[in-house]
Amino acid sequence: MRIVVQRVSRASVESEQQLRGSIGRGLLVFVGIEEADNREDVDWIAGKIVQLRIFPDEQGVMNKSCLETGGEILLISQFTLHALTKKGNRPSYIRAARPEIAIPIYEHLIQSLTSLMGKSIATGVFGADMQVSLINDGPVTIWMDSKNKE
Repeated sequence: MRIVVQRVSRASVESEQQLRGSIGRGLLVFVGIEEADNREDVDWIAGKIVQLRIFPDEQGVMNKSCLETGGEILLISQFTLHALTKKGNRPSYIRAARPEIAIPIYEHLIQSLTSLMGKSIATGVFGADMQVSLINDGPVTIWMDSKNKE
């Protein structure tokens, strides 16, 4: 499972010209799910997301988590995070999980984040064409892969 986390002042997602989710200060998380992902990957990623200390403390040092600051989370599925670009110029998405595998994992991630945060999170629409708007605060953007836990 790969994620890109962006600290935002606000973010929203639309699909079919309808607002599907929006947040104020918090984290916009793009998630790509691959065939080999499982509940262990979800649990590790969810824990990292809510505990990631990228919000400023009283001294302005990035030392607080989304959980500590009461921030919000907007989760967006994005299979293109598993793009293979080694050969040619057209990315291959062969590593991205098919919907029948990815949807239950995505739903488990939503449940895990909701449980860890103690409140609902906002989401996009799995597999849909979406338009995401955001104001990246910092900017702060972090990439993680559950298969590479460095």
